[in-house]
Amino acid sequence: MIDKLIDFGRCYGMEINVEKTKVMRISRHPTPVTILIEQKQLDNVECFKYLGSMLTNDGRFTCVIKSSIAMAKAAFNKKKTLFISTLDLNLRKKLVKCYIWSMALYGAETRTLRAADQKYLESFEMWCWRWMEKITWIDHVKNKVLLRLN
Repeated sequence: MIDKLIDFGRCYGMEINVEKTKVMRISRHPTPVTILIEQKQLDNVECFKYLGSMLTNDGRFTCVIKSSIAMAKAAFNKKKTLFISTLDLNLRKKLVKCYIWSMALYGAETRTLRAADQKYLESFEMWCWRWMEKITWIDHVKNKVLLRLN
């Protein structure tokens, strides 16, 4: 099949660069794949970025979720003075939902959430609300109480 692809590409003056071409098998139990082009084996990779999303060989989205949370935290930290200011709490909540949550949840409808991934998102949510309310871990405020405040 690869030979047909190479031949078809050559008809149009295209070549496959063996050094740049990588291969990845997506499976619950990923194993390396052996594909030879011109007697050279293609490198197997565990993950790569494709159209802005990180694809992993186990098919999970933990890397994508963690990176989107990291970007949202960076955006929150950039505007932290606004989010912890003396502005009305409802206005600050709307700002966080509009700017921060849209970043953290971008493309979430296409992902399958596992329990661990859901915990990452919930802990990020609590992190945002705690910063906005200026509640530290020393204050010993439970998450349920914090969610009732919001």
